[in-house]
Amino acid sequence: MLTASRHRLLAIGLFVSAGMALSTPATAQTRPDDGSVLPFPEPPMGGSVGETLADSVHRWRERPSRLPENAPNIVIVMLDDSGYGQAELMGGPVSMPTLARLAEEGIAYSALHTTAMCSPTRAALLTGRNHHRVGNGQIAEFANDWDGYTGVIPKSSATIAEVLGHYGYASAAFGKWHNTPIDTLGSGPYDRFPTGHGFDHFFGFIAGETSQWEPVLWENTTPIATPHPENYEDYHLTEDMAERAIAWMQRHRALHPERPFFLYWTPGAVHGPHHVAQEWADRYRGEFSDGWDVEKQRVFDRQKELGLVPPEATLAPRPASLAGWDDVPEDQRAFQERLMELYAGFLEHTDVQVGRLVDALDDMGIRDNTIFIYIQSDNGPSAEGVEGSIAELNAQNAIPTTVSEHIEVLDALGGLDVLGSPRVDNMYHAGWAWAGSSPYRYVKLIAGDFGGTRTPMVISWPTRIDPDGQWRNQFLHVNDVAPTLYDILGITPPQEVEGFAQDPIDGASFADSFADADAPSPKPTQYFEVLGSRGIYHDGWFASAFGIREPWNPAEVDIANWDPRQDRWELFDLRADPNLSRDLAAEEPEKLAEMKALWLEEARDNLALPIGGGLISMIDTSALKRTTNTEWVMTQGMTRIPEAEAPNVRNGNLRAEIEATIPENANGVIFALGGYAGGASLFMVDGRLHYEYSSLLLKRTKIDLGELPIGDVEIAMEMRTPPGWGGLPAELVFFINGEKVKEATIDRTIPGTFTASETFDVGMDTASPVADAYFDRAPFPFNGDLKRLRFTDL
Repeated sequence: MLTASRHRLLAIGLFVSAGMALSTPATAQTRPDDGSVLPFPEPPMGGSVGETLADSVHRWRERPSRLPENAPNIVIVMLDDSGYGQAELMGGPVSMPTLARLAEEGIAYSALHTTAMCSPTRAALLTGRNHHRVGNGQIAEFANDWDGYTGVIPKSSATIAEVLGHYGYASAAFGKWHNTPIDTLGSGPYDRFPTGHGFDHFFGFIAGETSQWEPVLWENTTPIATPHPENYEDYHLTEDMAERAIAWMQRHRALHPERPFFLYWTPGAVHGPHHVAQEWADRYRGEFSDGWDVEKQRVFDRQKELGLVPPEATLAPRPASLAGWDDVPEDQRAFQERLMELYAGFLEHTDVQVGRLVDALDDMGIRDNTIFIYIQSDNGPSAEGVEGSIAELNAQNAIPTTVSEHIEVLDALGGLDVLGSPRVDNMYHAGWAWAGSSPYRYVKLIAGDFGGTRTPMVISWPTRIDPDGQWRNQFLHVNDVAPTLYDILGITPPQEVEGFAQDPIDGASFADSFADADAPSPKPTQYFEVLGSRGIYHDGWFASAFGIREPWNPAEVDIANWDPRQDRWELFDLRADPNLSRDLAAEEPEKLAEMKALWLEEARDNLALPIGGGLISMIDTSALKRTTNTEWVMTQGMTRIPEAEAPNVRNGNLRAEIEATIPENANGVIFALGGYAGGASLFMVDGRLHYEYSSLLLKRTKIDLGELPIGDVEIAMEMRTPPGWGGLPAELVFFINGEKVKEATIDRTIPGTFTASETFDVGMDTASPVADAYFDRAPFPFNGDLKRLRFTDL
């Protein structure tokens, strides 16, 4: 018999269970089978179970096909930082044979739009939602805690890979993945990696950029070794990506020919650094001697011939704060030309790797039934090289430099032939980016201009798309790609995925344009916003505000006192002025007021407020995702710790204490942060202790600390850096077994970050080597015993 107390406990348990049932997602038995809730319910057992084997029937359960017959494979390729007017297809100077081939064999779109920034564009493309709605109002490194800027794609916005996976697709991502919060890279959780967003396989890098020669690589959720061939040109990341993607497709087809696949291939090219073999750059030797002003006009004229802009269109003038070619001193022009030659060679080389994917599909006999979507870029061309650079992060760290400084250091490294190699992180002058955005006015990061947002797209699907040679001019956005694929496959976007109610899809299908070049645009309205630059499209009109920052100008701006409500807005009628050259704001004040109000309404709905929310970390560094540790205790072999999570040996105030056993003729890295272009390393060469600090190539501090005794040794280092910004000096003191052995000064510390993807390593230097002394010996593992490393903030 139950006691009263047990009755009460039972009642409470039943109540809790009932409450849990009300709050949990639908169970497999109650889930609908129409795709509105994913995953689909498990099919019932195929046979029957009796008391004995003789009484039982075994039959494999049947999983119904939920895709149309002969569902296509899907390949999405998207390059990085490539301009609208750079490919020959669009009137530009760069040969992109694969882009041209697929356009000829399929269809080409002239008015696809991105967000003007990489992480936001990728989040919108993969989810079919606006970028702020999925927490990607800016790049992952600048994430903050406002809902539109968290850097986290929410589970309420399932990706293409997640949805297609539930319908039976296999999927893989290769290349740049810039949608994982940086504070999860060191030790997880890993559900924000590509494999946590529906992809079965991932190979690539998780950052805004990486070296093409010495990349910081991941496979699924595991860091993998950086290749270090004797001849650096024997390895290139983009080539490796192509080979691995082809191998993945071949393996999948061999094992599961009945299952279609989704391949997402997104190289780091042509984001800086512009790394490519000399032979590719040499194809363009002398092609850019006329400079960027002439190049812009030349491309614009060809675009008129191609029908991309009307004959009566006019070219907007170069921004007053951007230098003209005539402003470049004669003795610097060869440097500026070579930077552009390297960029052009890098872009052609990347397109050729895309061609290898197409050829592989042909070889496997599956290209006819593969939807191949080639998006030329995730945003406009980048002006972040500013005046032309051998180490592009000088500008991102707001460190003022001169072209003469860059050329002087380059000459010491070996001259122009060093550009494009692992010794430098070169990036072209902003003038080349401006020229490459033709017929538009501005560049990447300007969401209020098509130069920052518009990119070509070509689609090939031989069994369903008949080439007709006509441009598709519908106003589209990358968030339209996912709903288009769902439309083609007869998939209604789910209302719930893995227990999470789903956000609305913001994109719209443009599948009708596959067969009809004049099909109406699927969307009447689209807002834009990145770092305070913003715009709104509605029914053929476009209104925009430039914002507070000029991407080609590293000078500090007064963000703290900026009132975006006072920004000047422009208004354009795209039907008469497709390249935004005639501002109608003064003539149409009522229309402008209507468009501004519409932008604000869209911004509220999409979590895009506050205006310029992605800028907050530039005036409040506490808004950045950075470690809160004040002490780290490490041992030998701890590697691949993200810079944001590591001890700040870049410009910090800290003490390092190292307990080590030093062997005879000791060699190897004790600790290193960053890479050759920017980094710090404490290491041993032939029994002598050394320290080296690379101030983004333009300054390099080398300190010889002398021989160490063999056996157990205690090494200590103290670093003190004054508060402030802009490359301030730091004082260093070194101790061996408690005795001071050296005081030294780093003339120029780096305030923000050494690199986008390099890490903190103990006992080796995993990717790009920091120091000249072991540049050709990376990863240069330490041959002694590092028992304990303790870093403490002072």
